[in-house]
Amino acid sequence: LWAQAAGHMLETRSSQRTRMMARYKEILVATDFTEHSEAAARRALELAEVCDARIQLLHVVEHFPEDVPSDVVAPEDVDPEAFISQTFDDRLAEFARSTGLGEACPRHVVLDSGSAKGGIVLAAERLGADLIVLGSHGRHGRSAWLGSTTDGVMHRAQCDVLTVR
Repeated sequence: LWAQAAGHMLETRSSQRTRMMARYKEILVATDFTEHSEAAARRALELAEVCDARIQLLHVVEHFPEDVPSDVVAPEDVDPEAFISQTFDDRLAEFARSTGLGEACPRHVVLDSGSAKGGIVLAAERLGADLIVLGSHGRHGRSAWLGSTTDGVMHRAQCDVLTVR
């Protein structure tokens, strides 16, 4: 009798977990193009399949235009904002292909004058995300003390946040 009851409890917990996960319909994967982000994208893909959810990709270029990434400098005769947006959209397309998300995955590049964490939270709200998935670098010590993007998103987001190592 106890074994039957325990089996029922496990089945009930599993059903509850499935119902909770099924509520995710819009998953936003925020990427910085690292291996941690690749792991997060693969996990988001698994969740999307279980939840029948849509995945969207996001990259935030922070501190724009004051601190443009040195590897993405626009030619003199090209609008810097358009150039940077297109460059990172191309990177997102390649990221989507390489992680199995596919070319049809909606991609968003945000040029933010503030931090990436703020840009991610605002984009999640604007896009109606009910789950943000991002990679965690697992930093400790001084870099953790200074604050991380993951930590900032977790504390500011209005939706659920899943961090993946």
